[in-house]
This record gives sequence, structure tokens and C-alpha cells, in this order.
Amino acid sequence: MPIFESDDISINYQITGAGPRVLFFNGSGATLQGSELLIRSLSKECEVLAHDQRGLGLTSVPEGPYTMAQYAADAAALLDHVGWKTCSVIGISFGGMVAQEFAVTFPARVERLALLCTSTGGAGGSSYPLHELGALSAEERATKMPTLSDTRFTPEWLASHPADAQMMNMRAEQAAKTKAADVIRGERLQLAARADHDVANRLHMISCPTFVAAGKFDGIAPPVNSEAIVQRISDATLKVYEGGHMFLAQDPTAIREIRPFLSTGIRPGGQ
Repeated sequence: MPIFESDDISINYQITGAGPRVLFFNGSGATLQGSELLIRSLSKECEVLAHDQRGLGLTSVPEGPYTMAQYAADAAALLDHVGWKTCSVIGISFGGMVAQEFAVTFPARVERLALLCTSTGGAGGSSYPLHELGALSAEERATKMPTLSDTRFTPEWLASHPADAQMMNMRAEQAAKTKAADVIRGERLQLAARADHDVANRLHMISCPTFVAAGKFDGIAPPVNSEAIVQRISDATLKVYEGGHMFLAQDPTAIREIRPFLSTGIRPGGQ
């Protein structure tokens, strides 16, 4: 994958697919490698520019602290590097926070905006403070994570829903893997920046068509937070899907409706 050098950072990125241009922002701790299937799915209808955000994956880990403005500026510099003046933008979870920061900072560059399982921060409500999980024991984190991911995922639910249990076991195994010191540092710097996210009073600056998607049982970014986003953007609509924070993997209609919005602007219901 190509590397882009910009100021204090080396950014690992890739461009896949063909069609309308889309800038993809990933979630907390997520990398290009771990998001390969989702990026491939989006690229069936779009040309997708995705990158490891600062401190993650194969992108360098500059000295902190980091700010949400830096994450947005990194993406703007990357667009300049690849020669994209405008594009559609999609952000998932933390990536949705960066996408909001990008859209209020560079509104003329955003053709369409898709915000998934995310929050405005501030007056519009914040996502669960994931940085606080670091103070818990491994056992406490393992107990808490299922119902954060999906509020239905009690021990009793998982015992009677093997597919959901398998999904959570896979996530737990991934989280338990030993990480290099730089990986841990980058993830902690990202979570610290996330804690300061607040665009609630600036979302009125976004005028492009916006599709907001939430999971009905999301314990990290509950649907009420998505409602707050829609209330603050003039041309925004909301769709709530079956599932939690991982509704993209739980409700197959989600990706089938998000892709056409990014490629054509058509929202569910033909809006």
C-alpha cells in the first residue's frame, strides 16, 4: 500500500473500486487490514479512499496529544495528495466523529455524508467513554463489552443465540492479542482525542445530503444520539437498523442501503 508523508505523519492508504469517490473513516482502533471486507463491499459501487488514521495500523504514531481537528486535517491533506477536490464521506463510530469534524471544517469538499453509529458529543450526547475501560480489569471489560456492543447481549441471550456469541468471542479473542507498545500508545492517543469530541454546535454548517444510521440496540452510540445529529443538519435523514454497534454485520439491509446513498444520493424510501 502507498504511504503519504505529510508534516509530522506518514499515512498508509489505499484506493479500491471504481465509481463515485468516497472517503472512508474507520472506528476506534480499526485498521485497513481489519476492515478489508467492509471496504471491499463499499467498493462494489464506489471508488473508496481509506487510510489508517494517525497512530493506527501502518500509519506512523506521532507524539501526542492528538485532536479531532488533526484527524480531519490528515484526511484533507490525503485528498490533496491523491487529487480529489470533493467526494462523499462515510464514517463509522469514531470515524463518524472524524467525518463530522471533517464536514464542518471542509464543507465544500463533501458531496454526501453518511454517519454510522456515532455521536456529536457535547449537547447532542456522547458515545460511551471507551477510554474509561482501561481502568477496568480484563475480566470486568469482558463482562461489560457484550452489552455495550448490543444491549440485548446478556449471558442468557448469548447462551441462546450462538451466532451472536460467536461474534463476541471473536472480538474478545482479537482484543486479547498481545500488542506492540506503539500500537497501544496510538490507540490510547486516539481514545483521548475521542473524549474531547464535540461538534454539536457546529453541525448546522453541514448542508450536503446526509444519511445517519444507528443500531436499535447500540450501547455505545444509542439511537437518541443519532436523532440529535439529524436535528442539527438541515438535509439529514435517519434509519435505525436491527442490531447494536455492529449493525452492519447484523442487519444485511444496512450495507445494501448505504452503498446506493454514497454512489447516487438515494436514501432508503427513495428520498
